[in-house]
Amino acid sequence: MNEAFNRWRTGLARTGKAAFGRLASLLGATEIKSETWDELEALLIQADLGIETTESVLEALRHGVRTQGLRAASELHALLERELLARLDPPPALEFPARPSVILIVGVNGSGKTTTIAKLGHRFANQGKRVLLVGADTFRAAAVDQLQIWAERLHLPIIAGQMGADPGAVVYDGVQAAIARGYDLVLVDTAGRLHTRYNLMEELKKVHRVAGKALVGAPHAVWLVLDATTGQNALTQARAFREAVGVTGIILAKLDSSARGGMAFAIQRELKLPILFAGLGEKAEDLTPFDPQAFVKALLAPQT
Repeated sequence: MNEAFNRWRTGLARTGKAAFGRLASLLGATEIKSETWDELEALLIQADLGIETTESVLEALRHGVRTQGLRAASELHALLERELLARLDPPPALEFPARPSVILIVGVNGSGKTTTIAKLGHRFANQGKRVLLVGADTFRAAAVDQLQIWAERLHLPIIAGQMGADPGAVVYDGVQAAIARGYDLVLVDTAGRLHTRYNLMEELKKVHRVAGKALVGAPHAVWLVLDATTGQNALTQARAFREAVGVTGIILAKLDSSARGGMAFAIQRELKLPILFAGLGEKAEDLTPFDPQAFVKALLAPQT
């Protein structure tokens, strides 16, 4: 637990110094007053928990204070940790029964999607799986170039489309190649798109359908990469992608760059989707499985 906690604490240093960091002074040796509740509410909302989650947490804390007879603000710390942890589900064990298993990675422009795919490929390859990357973002030449650079650096095979090529055709060819060559996993990089652009979301639906034509049952998972620095706006993105292509899991990218981080609680409450991984740094090894206990403890840890 110590190693996991230290990794999360280091990764969440910026978050801990911002909204959550001010909790240490708030939950000090003073008595619990009406101002305590007002300040706590403001801090939790600023930390991106969302209004509904914040109200739920505060209601539970007030109930705990009444039933346990708490008087000191410092006694709220353990209670807050428990309530936050209760609002996060541990990620499910990842199983890939199909061979190959096709995972569609989706997200808006700039979310960190392409980098995340490379990190996923690196992680799974280190677990002994044969991984094929498919660069189906044919709208931006830079996206294909970026994925190819990562693939070369991490020694991962890749099939990529040319600029302007039909992304559906690229996915079809990639899945067929994975079948022929006996790969275990296919990670598909789709074009980043604004969730408000109807035609682009329809194109994404087509890519989803084509994967199923290339291999019955594909895609076996659809993972949405969310930029943790965008806060509550990410929820709107997630709803649109879930409706379009049936998102099955969330990856929180750039969590180390976020000054807040509470959006993880809002995702769980409002979307009911598991958070699978979190990006805690720029290196390939810095994509780590989401650990609710280490995450909460790191958020509330006093900053040195």
